[in-house]
Amino acid sequence: MLPTFDPWLTSSIAADVALATYVSADELASRQRRRFADLLASVAGCSPAYRRLLGGRNPADVQLHDLPITKKSELMRRFADWVTDPQIELDALRRFTADASRIGEPFLGRYVVWESSGSSGEPAIFVQDATAMAVCDALEALRRPVLKSLRRVFDPWGLAERIVFVGATRGHFASTVSIERLRRLNPALSGRLRSVSFLQPVQDVVAELQAHAPTVVATYPSAAVLLAEERVAGRLDIAPQEIWTGGESLSPVMRRFVERAFGCPVVNSYGASEFLTLACECRSGSLHLNSDWALLESVDSNGAAVAAGVIGETTLLTNLANHVQPLIRYDLGDRIALHAAPCACGSKLPVIEVQGRCDDTLRLRGQGSATVQVLPLALCTVLEDEAGLFDFQVVQKGPCELLLSSSSGGEEAGRTLRRAASLLGAFLEGQGTRGVQVHCRSGQRFRRGRTGKIKRVIAAPD
Repeated sequence: MLPTFDPWLTSSIAADVALATYVSADELASRQRRRFADLLASVAGCSPAYRRLLGGRNPADVQLHDLPITKKSELMRRFADWVTDPQIELDALRRFTADASRIGEPFLGRYVVWESSGSSGEPAIFVQDATAMAVCDALEALRRPVLKSLRRVFDPWGLAERIVFVGATRGHFASTVSIERLRRLNPALSGRLRSVSFLQPVQDVVAELQAHAPTVVATYPSAAVLLAEERVAGRLDIAPQEIWTGGESLSPVMRRFVERAFGCPVVNSYGASEFLTLACECRSGSLHLNSDWALLESVDSNGAAVAAGVIGETTLLTNLANHVQPLIRYDLGDRIALHAAPCACGSKLPVIEVQGRCDDTLRLRGQGSATVQVLPLALCTVLEDEAGLFDFQVVQKGPCELLLSSSSGGEEAGRTLRRAASLLGAFLEGQGTRGVQVHCRSGQRFRRGRTGKIKRVIAAPD
């Protein structure tokens, strides 16, 4: 069964995205207003939850700030009232996403589905219709900077590219679903689009990358640094033309190290399960919000807007593309700053600064004097996806000692924590560690990083 794809709709939206890339700030605002009004009109008629939030008001008269903040946990509890298609049932979605063989397959024959990793402590399932996917496809294809212009001239459709994604590949996560969807849409490209699991030992990741010889590697910043270290050590012999990163904080030091190791540019992006392509990096190194299709509000702890250039306590997302599972003033949990100054690249799309995840890569004892590096996102995937533990923090106490904590208390929480520790220990042993002990502690307050955000994986001091 082919994934959700409407060629005429996709072409129309792609043309609009291409045009909007160069329009004025006033024209971008006009697009926002029109699409916000369309979204409210749609949900007022089809979503019981949002119909109640509108309180009988005419959608055409409602302003964004008139609406309350919505949270993931509340919406998931009222899932049947949230979605605009009553045929979308949560139990059926959960059965669908529990089957790895159906990754990239359309749900009900017309929806793309992926699950969040639960990094904010609450997993969720997100459903996209043909319009939402057409917007995602267009933004990804047209807003990512052209780093090697001559390659684009001789290969405008990227048919010669070999793209490998390094990340979590076992679940219905957005990146994995997107790659599998593209493979199904165009079988001729399937051999040039690959996913490599970062849950396997690093030497196996290296072997797969060398077998595929990618021209583009897409991964997380921490994974890019680990691969760069393998490259510098002479164990990884690939020559990508670009490295694409996202999902975590990418510091200037990390960027320079990866670029020097591979001799190619790194381009960063910002997205979420709730909106896959929120912002793309320009040639000047700024992240530009795709504000013609997504609204972001940086707010303080009371939900009030913060000044331009100030990092807020959380971010509210309004997705203007998805009418089937509407997200309006949705608490995304990220911390961003919206900048008022225009970018040197000339684009009128707003510049944002994102404080992403900044968990540590663990370095644990392996065989003999060897050290085994464990990526934080790989560890989190095991605890979330396999153990069902979303409320946790892992603190390294020594070369072969970890403390796994949960803020929850009670007998059931204790059982979940012990099961998670057992699964984590087995995973670490499979990575090549030797003698690592995982201690459990429930009812704990979590340590926070320097940004104020809770770090989920904390390495031992050097």
